[in-house]
Amino acid sequence: MQFDELNLLKNIQHAIADEGYTNPTPIQEKSIPIILDGNDLVGCAQTGTGKTAAFAIPILNLLHRIVGSSSKTKHIRTLVVTPTRELAIQVAESFDTYGKYTNIRTLVIFGGVNQISQVDQLKKGVDILVATPGRLLDLNKQGFIDLNHLHHLVLDEADLMLDMGFINDVKKIIKLTPDNRQTLLFSATMPIAIRELADSFLTKPEYVSVAPISSTAEKVNQKVYFVDKENKRNLLYQIIEGEKLESVLVFVRTKHGADNVVKALKKQNINAEAIHGDKSQNARQRVLESFKRNETTVLVATDIAARGIDIEMLPYVINFDLPNIPETYVHRIGRTGRAGNSGMAISFCSRDEKTYWQDIEKLTRQKVKVVTDHPFQWSEVNPDAKPDLRNKKKPQGPKKKPESNSRKSEASKKNKKRWY
Repeated sequence: MQFDELNLLKNIQHAIADEGYTNPTPIQEKSIPIILDGNDLVGCAQTGTGKTAAFAIPILNLLHRIVGSSSKTKHIRTLVVTPTRELAIQVAESFDTYGKYTNIRTLVIFGGVNQISQVDQLKKGVDILVATPGRLLDLNKQGFIDLNHLHHLVLDEADLMLDMGFINDVKKIIKLTPDNRQTLLFSATMPIAIRELADSFLTKPEYVSVAPISSTAEKVNQKVYFVDKENKRNLLYQIIEGEKLESVLVFVRTKHGADNVVKALKKQNINAEAIHGDKSQNARQRVLESFKRNETTVLVATDIAARGIDIEMLPYVINFDLPNIPETYVHRIGRTGRAGNSGMAISFCSRDEKTYWQDIEKLTRQKVKVVTDHPFQWSEVNPDAKPDLRNKKKPQGPKKKPESNSRKSEASKKNKKRWY
């Protein structure tokens, strides 16, 4: 199928053509006709499948028929709720991209910044509002947001909103909207809680699911290094420096861990930055833009912060810490190998993460290549490695005189010397 077979307005088709797209992705092909028909929809699609355009394109098409070239006072006709600031910005950019030949005005609002400019834009009138839950409810309470004219409500990344504790805010937002709205819910995963939420406020929704969560991008090459936890930073530096990698997205489990990895890389003159929830909104945007411009070599991120990162040409993803939820691994590596480009996903697995890796291979039904020719591997991984005799009985012989504490300390320091 091609976009020109979807009965879209020429204004929208022109904008799509400008982006070089002729064929919709599977989630777009399935979702766009349903949305154009005015039906409620629940879409399950992972990162990188074209999910945002799947709802942005038909909504713009429907709104343009209503708004047209009118210069009358604008009312909020579409509300898109997203869990993170970065994702809200990405969604708003998509609406601007595909709606550039229309008179439709889009505004994005989020917390962490002064509200004055956002309020000024709301007073001028907008057609599409993209918002994070907290700032949306706050400005509504202050009387700056009126949702009585709403036609479309979109809940994007619903599973992440659930994980981040926004579910009660989402329910409050739903109560502010008209009952006859068209509602669209998109989620990368479909846990029972999301299905229950959908059943509670969607009207006879159609369910669309593409790219099963266990599948991984065909263009992504995967490999795993079994490495002791204390040597992960050594290995990370060796890979980045030895293979001259650029545009590397590194996933870690915690904000503190992200800062530590960045600190270690910077000591080796590698241009690295972290993005996580403790960073201010301005700092996160600055870091993300620097990475997109290839000014920053390595971006270290937590999973929640990375949900809003959309980079088309991302060649490398490194799982510094393995996720304890196997589906998260699929989301992570799905950020590379997009749009027909090749990508590489590298994972570090420490001894205490072995069960996580087994769960990942079980979910993906893939046996990932194990890299053994590196100096930081577990001894039992490499059959040629020297055996660990620490817990084995040694042959009887004369007892050696114990080393002094000072000699032990010097030997220990010498053996544990690292680059960070």
